[in-house]
Amino acid sequence: MEFKKVVVLGGGVLGTQIGLMCAYTGHDTTFWLRSESSIGRTQPKIDRYSAVMLEDLAKAKAMVGNPMGAFLYPKGLIKDWSTATAESIDALLEQGKKNFAEKVHLELDMAKAVEDADVVIESMSENPEAKIGVYEAVRDLLPEKTLLFTNSSTLLPSQFAEYTGRPEKYCAVHFANSIWKQNTAEIMGHPGTDPEVFKKAVAFAEEINMIPLEVLKEQPGYILNSMLVPFLTAAQALYGGGVGDFTTIDKCWELATGAPMGPFKILDIVGLETAYNINQMKPDANDPASATYRISQILKEKIDKGETGINAGKGFYDYTK
Repeated sequence: MEFKKVVVLGGGVLGTQIGLMCAYTGHDTTFWLRSESSIGRTQPKIDRYSAVMLEDLAKAKAMVGNPMGAFLYPKGLIKDWSTATAESIDALLEQGKKNFAEKVHLELDMAKAVEDADVVIESMSENPEAKIGVYEAVRDLLPEKTLLFTNSSTLLPSQFAEYTGRPEKYCAVHFANSIWKQNTAEIMGHPGTDPEVFKKAVAFAEEINMIPLEVLKEQPGYILNSMLVPFLTAAQALYGGGVGDFTTIDKCWELATGAPMGPFKILDIVGLETAYNINQMKPDANDPASATYRISQILKEKIDKGETGINAGKGFYDYTK
């Protein structure tokens, strides 16, 4: 194992999943969090996602020998389905439980968190000021060897490279939601990224059971979100413009395309705070006549009520029932 200690800056939806996949694959993993209240928000996510990962792993045993298993098994949790047996999955379950119990740490002291880190992954909200703030706070605390990655879903690494103190050791490694099943890692450098660091980012992705996807030039939204964000934006524009309610829009997409979920169910998984931050960066975000403004108001109202998505139990849909 080349990368022994991983630190995740932030404990949001993806940050939690990233850290848990690192721990599952045997890496000593620390979440740096801003405050005690951040721990109160992050610990339930750690408990929920670790339980879901182990549950999905256990369910995979029933798929052994089923031809559909090759399409449905959790790809980040089982590296080679062709050799998987009920016994080998049981062994993974035991190791996974042990790693979650022993290799996951929460830390409020930033200097202590990043001490001797091989990899630090910034997974703060999609807010440029917040990201710059954390880079400026951590830059003088990082060991010389540490590689610094951002999981930003829409912002370019070149926007932040100068604030990191190590632009040559900095690049983007972006993960999709439910990374233990949708195990992609988009690797994207900026013009100042050392090519060797890019290669190490690819190696790190492989080490935590991801499939590295090399993005050859900077692209806002990488590959995945260059397709996903316009889709979600179009759905929100329909809702904000009064064309249809969110359940009708979801139903239309699901029935017409055979997709398992529509855009508003996806937004609940992504998190409404992330959706709101992305909306606020649009040119017409403050124009009361625009659909962007109206959907932002809808999102803000839900966020203020604590209805931030599936992890809160309620977003556009109620998951407590």
